[in-house]
Amino acid sequence: MVATVGRCYAVTSWPRPLLVCGQYRKFRSVANWESKAYLSQCMCGNNMSVPLLAEAVTVSGMEKETAAVIFLHGLGDSGHGWADTLTGIQLPHVKFICPHAPPIPVTLNMNAMMPAWFDLKGLSPDSAEDESGIKKAADNIKAIIEHEVKNGIPPHRIMLGGFSQGGALSLYTALTCQHQLAGVVALSCWLPLHRSFPSASSGHKNLPILQCHGEMDGMIPVRFGGMTAEKLKTIVNPQMITFKTYPGLSHSSCPQEMATVKEFIEKYMPRV
Repeated sequence: MVATVGRCYAVTSWPRPLLVCGQYRKFRSVANWESKAYLSQCMCGNNMSVPLLAEAVTVSGMEKETAAVIFLHGLGDSGHGWADTLTGIQLPHVKFICPHAPPIPVTLNMNAMMPAWFDLKGLSPDSAEDESGIKKAADNIKAIIEHEVKNGIPPHRIMLGGFSQGGALSLYTALTCQHQLAGVVALSCWLPLHRSFPSASSGHKNLPILQCHGEMDGMIPVRFGGMTAEKLKTIVNPQMITFKTYPGLSHSSCPQEMATVKEFIEKYMPRV
């Protein structure tokens, strides 16, 4: 039997619930979707606990693309899971890139193989973390950033975003990236390896960060989001942090949240 709440699935017949933080929905046909391989651009070393990224779903703009959002899905999902939602807030000059995480064994789910950016050992601030996996996954995302830069989109016109585990990786990647990015959209997530900051940061004091969190999130409680916001204020200028909560929202998204995301993207990456 599978119990479903928002994007979170628990297989209740198992000795311990199988947690999946993704988005599974029947999405409409979108003519400007395409799948791109990033394998050759994401060579980040040989001894990797996380395999190389292979593909990403791209939601193209309707005119010349002068900005890009790299959006990372949650545990157990794929790039397709968020492409439909992002199409709903599409901007004509912005390209949305939704990579697929590779399947790896996840400790939290009894070592079940599933798409994940890095291993998860727990969902509390004190849980052990997959430090090497987080860093190597961040290197993969940085390789996608470099690929976009080489193709003509400057770093200050590239934004990272993500949901749940994907949002966590987006925060870590942006804060340790050599480039000053346009901003970060962090939905229902936390800051990985938070004890390594602020020393691990590349000095991005003026990095705009939008955090959104459901007040009824039972998987990553909203208080963890609040703790993350307070930690981020020690890394970047506090006025650059926006933390919004949504009453009644579980570990999922809602139209009001996505409208806020669209406004944030338009503010920091306007049409040029």
